[in-house]
Amino acid sequence: MKLKRVGGLIAAVVLALFYLFPFAVVLMNSFKGRIEVLRDPLALPTNLDFSNYADAFTRMNYGTTFFNSLIVTVLSIMLLTIFPSMLAYYLARFENLATKVIFILLVVSMIVPFQALMIPFASIYGRLDLLNNRWSLIFFYLGFGVSLSTFLYHGFIRTIPIALDESAAIEGATKFQIFWRIIFPILRPTTATIVILNALWIWNDYLLPSLVLFINDRTLPLSTYSFYGQYTSDYGVAMAGLILSITPVIVFYLFMQRNILKGIAEGAVK
Repeated sequence: MKLKRVGGLIAAVVLALFYLFPFAVVLMNSFKGRIEVLRDPLALPTNLDFSNYADAFTRMNYGTTFFNSLIVTVLSIMLLTIFPSMLAYYLARFENLATKVIFILLVVSMIVPFQALMIPFASIYGRLDLLNNRWSLIFFYLGFGVSLSTFLYHGFIRTIPIALDESAAIEGATKFQIFWRIIFPILRPTTATIVILNALWIWNDYLLPSLVLFINDRTLPLSTYSFYGQYTSDYGVAMAGLILSITPVIVFYLFMQRNILKGIAEGAVK
């Protein structure tokens, strides 16, 4: 038994090292100059030079792009919490042919990759003049993220006894009051999971913002692309920019990570 535990621990450590290795390489190279990065990207920096971070902060216009990413992420998460939870409650509590078809369509839509939709997506919404602002981007995140969030909420709500709804209805509560005062507070573990998963996706997303935002309201992932030119790239500053971009969401994840497995186990699995 002890041998199995030791073997599992060793396997976990090795797997963790594999996951941490790319981040460690980026972190090391963020303190190097361009020539030093090209000479040996896997070597430790000769000295801790923070000038790359200062340069990246300025060139990325970090304050503005951070604010744009924060607004897009927070508002998108709010919408991906409110609307999917209400939709999942309706689909779980009022089962009929229509709700079953809607739920199946939501599940099937998760199979379709975004890459298969992005060209007609950009073409259609470009003609409708719905591109190049962060409010459109928030709307698109709601559309692409509602299926997964609804699926997770739906699985959890089905485990909640319907007797709670009936008792509240007897006391005179409306459907709206039943959901927000009784059901939604119970959904806290799943809500935490959905918030974390959507925050990681939206904050780090590059492809969708690159299709929607051309000049205005650029997010942090888009601003890091400015370090790569046609003929030359400043890799040290680019690595520093990447660290500045991912640090906020890593801190958020570390603060909220204990809720991920709990929410998935209590929601999707059940």
